Amino acid sequence: MEAGSEAHKVFFCKQFIDTHQIFDPASLPWPELTADELIRLRAVPFWQEVYHTERRAGAIVDAFIPQVVDPIVREAVRVQGLEEARHAELIRVMIERYGLDAHPQPIEDFPPDLETAFIDFGFGECLDAFLGFGAFKSARQSQFLPESMFDIFDVLMFEETRHIVFFINYMAWREKRRGLGSARRMAKSLRFYGRALGRLAGMMRRGRNANDGRDFAVTQTNLFLDGFSFRGFVEDCHRENARRMRAFDPELMQPRLLPGIADLALRGISLWDKTRPILRREHE
Repeated sequence: MEAGSEAHKVFFCKQFIDTHQIFDPASLPWPELTADELIRLRAVPFWQEVYHTERRAGAIVDAFIPQVVDPIVREAVRVQGLEEARHAELIRVMIERYGLDAHPQPIEDFPPDLETAFIDFGFGECLDAFLGFGAFKSARQSQFLPESMFDIFDVLMFEETRHIVFFINYMAWREKRRGLGSARRMAKSLRFYGRALGRLAGMMRRGRNANDGRDFAVTQTNLFLDGFSFRGFVEDCHRENARRMRAFDPELMQPRLLPGIADLALRGISLWDKTRPILRREHE
């Protein structure tokens, strides 16, 4: 299926619209947490940032909808807006239910170019999700929270993955229609991913500064760092991304840049592991 074609547009939009699920975050089977589990959940220093990010995501998508001219693309974006707002509601329900330290903050004004704001947000979601796949697996394996809580977050993770696939296809359709070649598309993706990485780093700093990271570091870091390795984390991100993408029609385009970078990093690490003993012997 040729990117930018009418058939491609109808296909990825219809796939996205047809897989929309209906549920109420307040009605999900939220578990009762033990005292220790509540301490762990409340000690995570990023809930304020996560809540604001989800609220901002819904606002950006809703603001962009009136500017989408094509009817079926506009309907797909509208569905995404509903889901982004529901993600924020899911986080709000969790905050209220478990007494987390987070509250609504004013959403900053968006730039006049709302499509660029939407694209900025889309690349950020791709980066956040790719790294989040690895972090989610680590948290689940460490039994940071009961399995029933991770089942709820799996609902959110599936929708985030749907958003990524929709966005990648939207961008391929958009850029092809504008006549951008592969080199320019790659350069543009790298630029937007760089901006997303900067925002993610800022979020991490603000989360740590909220309580200097003391509560989380003292009580919970050992759950994640015990046996942690950079290589293992990258492998988890790469494998989880591949596993979650298998849930989608193979005719749909999927993210390639971040998995490609991860694959290159893993190859480099493997090569370094093989050559390190040789270099050590030569040095001796």
